[in-house]
Amino acid sequence: MMTTTQLKIFAAQIRMTALRGLSVLGAGHIGGSMSMADLMAVLYGGVMKVDPKNPKWPERDWLVVSKGHCGPALYAALALRGFFPEEEITTINQPGTRLPSHCDMNLTPGVDMSTGSLGQGMSTALGAAWGNRFQNRGSYTYLVLGDGESEEGQVWEGALWAHQQKLGNLIAFIDCNQKQLDGYTKDICDLGDIRQKFADFGWDAQAVDGHDVEAISAAIASAKTVADRPHMIVLQTEKGKGCTFAEGEFYNHHMKFSAEQYEQAVAALQRQIERLQGKGA
Repeated sequence: MMTTTQLKIFAAQIRMTALRGLSVLGAGHIGGSMSMADLMAVLYGGVMKVDPKNPKWPERDWLVVSKGHCGPALYAALALRGFFPEEEITTINQPGTRLPSHCDMNLTPGVDMSTGSLGQGMSTALGAAWGNRFQNRGSYTYLVLGDGESEEGQVWEGALWAHQQKLGNLIAFIDCNQKQLDGYTKDICDLGDIRQKFADFGWDAQAVDGHDVEAISAAIASAKTVADRPHMIVLQTEKGKGCTFAEGEFYNHHMKFSAEQYEQAVAALQRQIERLQGKGA
């Protein structure tokens, strides 16, 4: 497992790499990709049991990114871990790419489930978790949902079923950045206290700062001590976090950006990495 400093550096590298991939076209799903970068750093920084040389290893842990349009953050983590050459990141969303706008298990090494139709990742993750348990594997299935996505009824049907099946090998996250495509979730379909809702559905439920790699790691470790219930970790995040031209912008779900904006964002992230390296890993 990486140290806290190494995880923070890894998260900044994920943001930089995702931006590099999107910079070729000068547009893409910036907001949600940035807000889930710290989680990707924790998962691929040592929490998940994976083998970049054997992406389909039967004993691996699974990851389902149900908010599949935020694939750039996942692709960046996979590239940095060696699932495919880093140079390939510049083909995101282009003809013939293995890195399409939505995650595709048939194209991208390391992607366990095709996603993008919001809400359906809950069901496929439940199937993976149940199937691995049925086959007596010690694998965990990790699921990433969006808070806007959680307005889908399928998410709550799945929540009921997961509790009924006592899927203790399922650890889900909600990237709770308070925004969706065209506004704030509270103004469109307010879900209230999401952590409490999942607790009421029988889940082991926590809420932590989604940009604090130590807090995320501790929440996952805590979840693994509860064997007979599915787990929900609500990540309180900021859409566009860590990207100078996206952080604080209202319409930052999908953005166009200039070469100058890209260079400024990368420079800021590089300075962050250098400060962290100065502290020692």
